[in-house]
Amino acid sequence: MESILGDSLGEFNGYSGWIVWNLFLAFIPMTLSFWLFRLRHPSRTLIWWIGLIVFIAFLPNAPYLLTDIIHLIGAARSTRSIWIVTLIFIPLHTFAILAGFEAYVISLINQGHYLTKQGAGKYVASAEVLVHILCAIGIYLGRFIRFNSWDLVTNFKGVLMVSIDELSSKFPVVVISITVLVLILFYWLMKQLTLGIILRIREVRRNNRDLLS
Repeated sequence: MESILGDSLGEFNGYSGWIVWNLFLAFIPMTLSFWLFRLRHPSRTLIWWIGLIVFIAFLPNAPYLLTDIIHLIGAARSTRSIWIVTLIFIPLHTFAILAGFEAYVISLINQGHYLTKQGAGKYVASAEVLVHILCAIGIYLGRFIRFNSWDLVTNFKGVLMVSIDELSSKFPVVVISITVLVLILFYWLMKQLTLGIILRIREVRRNNRDLLS
């Protein structure tokens, strides 16, 4: 029993140790989205633009967690206990993937809110599609080429040259196109769910205020 538990803990560290770090990276753009798109800024200062660049650079980390399903598959194959897989690995990985993608959804909802406030509401859908495409490229470069967000700063020329070279071949185009479609589908579904929850919370708060008044 102790041997099985020890092996399971080792497998957990090997296949699930990424969760905290990847969730941290996913929450960076979400946090920035509140500062960039929700707070009232007197003008778009240099700091605001730098924040926007950081937001764009780190945003692919949020939907990137969808590809971390491979860690769950690896963990499930390596463990000898079906209970460890069922009660620990599956719930933990599912939570991480959904939480990371929810961070992506909230980030784009905040972006849409900002565009609407700026009188560019008709461009919200187009901006979302553009973000999906950019994030799909980022996911490909992260999963297959193993680039990180900070490589844009430390090795921008290398990222640019490899990206141009990679995107000129068929395989990346097919993978990125499929990724874009997946992002559009999952984003639309989770956006509707998120907006529904937000509206419900506002309705409950409004009813509570009416009861107290």
